[in-house]
Amino acid sequence: MIRYFFIFIITALTGAPFHASKAQLRNPRNIPYLWKTDTANKTVQLSEFTVAVPKGAFPVLNMPRFIGSDKGRQVYFRHEPVISLAVGGRAKAYPLNVLTAHEIANDTLGGIPILVTYCPLCNASVAYDRRLRFKGKEQLLSFGVSGMLRHSDMVMYDLQTETWWQQLMGEALVGSLAGAELKVLPSLVISVEEFFQRYPNGQILSPETGLGRDYGQNPYVGYDDLKNSPYDAFIDKSKVDKRLPPMERVVDVESQGKHKIYPFSAIAKEGVVNDAFNGKNVVVFYESTTVSVLDERDISKSRRVGTATLFNAVLGGQKLTFQRKGNLFADKETGSAWDITGRSTAGPLKGKQLRIEPHSNHFAFAWLAFFPESEIYGKNAR
Repeated sequence: MIRYFFIFIITALTGAPFHASKAQLRNPRNIPYLWKTDTANKTVQLSEFTVAVPKGAFPVLNMPRFIGSDKGRQVYFRHEPVISLAVGGRAKAYPLNVLTAHEIANDTLGGIPILVTYCPLCNASVAYDRRLRFKGKEQLLSFGVSGMLRHSDMVMYDLQTETWWQQLMGEALVGSLAGAELKVLPSLVISVEEFFQRYPNGQILSPETGLGRDYGQNPYVGYDDLKNSPYDAFIDKSKVDKRLPPMERVVDVESQGKHKIYPFSAIAKEGVVNDAFNGKNVVVFYESTTVSVLDERDISKSRRVGTATLFNAVLGGQKLTFQRKGNLFADKETGSAWDITGRSTAGPLKGKQLRIEPHSNHFAFAWLAFFPESEIYGKNAR
């Protein structure tokens, strides 16, 4: 996991008493087992989990501070990526460079308790509702980083029951809540500039977290090079899907329990993808200027990898078909202009918003580890 945690962890464990780990967990460094989790209640085998760092090694953000557009544009550069959420007329942005060091933010937005997550090893950014109704009981959960990985993806835990949750899927795997699922909140990965263009009164996570971190520095230098593969210690490479390069970015969509992914390489060539999948009409917009937070040490010097946003293409009962038009997008039916956030900026539909289909920009190896039967745009079925 994050390199600058390794020294801390080794130092912290020196001379510490050893607590026997659950025998079935993969724990190559013999990290102390300090869990109260009901491991007898599970939906997957404990052997699928790798203990990478101690519980609590990543300091999560709880009700963090935010800043407005003026200061936000000063402390973040225009093309760095953020997770953008809008709820109840309010909008917040969570820069990926900050979340790389924390991975989780427990927050509220528009009166809704939210969980914002990012796993840099999988490039998976997903937001959830922290309210859970399970087996007739309603609970408000808060989350931490377990220090464990499954298929190289972060395993979260809730502080209330210490149940282990898969970050990419929002599913409870081990513990008293095993079998529960968090509700996904639609979000977008866009640039700082695009966020404030869309939400001029929006707020962005403050880098002043009280931890003295330099969030402009990337601890995973060169990790997302297309010629690379995920770290050996955290995934069985023999089982990595060969249909796409492991570090290819993809955007996903779900319809009636089935999944489809769109590789960035294909989307970038077309600029816009209009598609129908399992009864759902969707459109994928692509923008090229957003940079990687997993490339150069100095993130401001990282290469551009772009971003993809995915929407339902039906608006007010009318199916729209889109094309690239300069720096924006246009629908063929009305000629209205649209931005990367799915909002119409000009034309007969000005002010209208396409419905965001829950999605993110994952690495192909990670997505396909959890959803191997996914259809791939531009590829033959498996």
